[in-house]
Amino acid sequence: MKIYKKKIIMIKPDDFHVHLRDGKILKKIANYTGKYYNKVIVMPNLKNPINTIKKALKYKKKIVNSSKKNKFIPLMTFYITENSNIKELEIGFLKKIFFSAKLYFKNSTNLSQYGISNLSKINKILEKMEELKIPLMIHGEIYSKNIDIFSREIFFIKNVLPKIRKNFPNLKIVLEHISTKNSAKYVLNNPPNIAATVTPHHLLYNRNDIFSNGINPHLYCLPILNKRNHQKYLIKTVTSGNKYFFLGSDSAPHLISKKENFCGSPGIFNAPTSLIIYLKIFEKMKKLKNFESFCSINGSKFYNLPLNKEKIIFKKKNWIVKNNIKINKNKKISIFLGKQTLSWKITKKK
Repeated sequence: MKIYKKKIIMIKPDDFHVHLRDGKILKKIANYTGKYYNKVIVMPNLKNPINTIKKALKYKKKIVNSSKKNKFIPLMTFYITENSNIKELEIGFLKKIFFSAKLYFKNSTNLSQYGISNLSKINKILEKMEELKIPLMIHGEIYSKNIDIFSREIFFIKNVLPKIRKNFPNLKIVLEHISTKNSAKYVLNNPPNIAATVTPHHLLYNRNDIFSNGINPHLYCLPILNKRNHQKYLIKTVTSGNKYFFLGSDSAPHLISKKENFCGSPGIFNAPTSLIIYLKIFEKMKKLKNFESFCSINGSKFYNLPLNKEKIIFKKKNWIVKNNIKINKNKKISIFLGKQTLSWKITKKK
């Protein structure tokens, strides 16, 4: 990594948590991810979840065809259910069709209705994953009317994760898009086979921002933005250079009509701005020396993947973020930080 006064050159980053959707939305947004990232772990929670080899291959082909302008490597994920076909995951993993498997708890987020209610029902699949060294990615929230929405992740960390790790101590686990200091501390205190991804929006904002000057539906995500003390702890931890934390943008596009709704959808489309937001955080903390590790090294090393050979260049230059992406005549997707001015820009020119 080379840091100059108005220029940074480093290894092209990876995004280890992305929602690419399907259909017209996929075709419109895929190139934004490929422009900034090389290896990308693709989330499997579509309307028809990715839980078979056939579905994974079909979806991967769609992704590749939608990102010809800015190519990237899609790493496919298996959606775990209580009725998962263990053989399907095993064969898919051994044939390098599936890279990892994803655990959602029922009703914890978008399209998680197929998720887990009873952890004991997936013991066999977790056992096989531990044996084959298949990474387990977890959306670590437990949905219940008795658990406050801001405490769902904390409940998972205290009451559920210890059981998984006790029963499967050698299972490689990644806690996805963590939002609390509780999760960060757990990772810090329990190396080496557990890590975490952190999103740009959980670093940039806290729950006060959701309700600033009214309700901002475009800051609604799951896990929900948490208290300022959690945000500050995440920033400190992520910028520290600790190798068990790495980039996972959780870029999740929704039509504006689905966000600005009487029952708005959780998710933030940040693919066009995520990398610059991370850079802004590291710069503010005066930790630019750790920026490349978080974006381009830690995740690949944890997943035993090769580092990217391609470089990416940032230049100090103000630019205004495009406000939205047009899907068709009447449908648009809002871009995170749309209409705002950012002070770094990614360029191919040295």
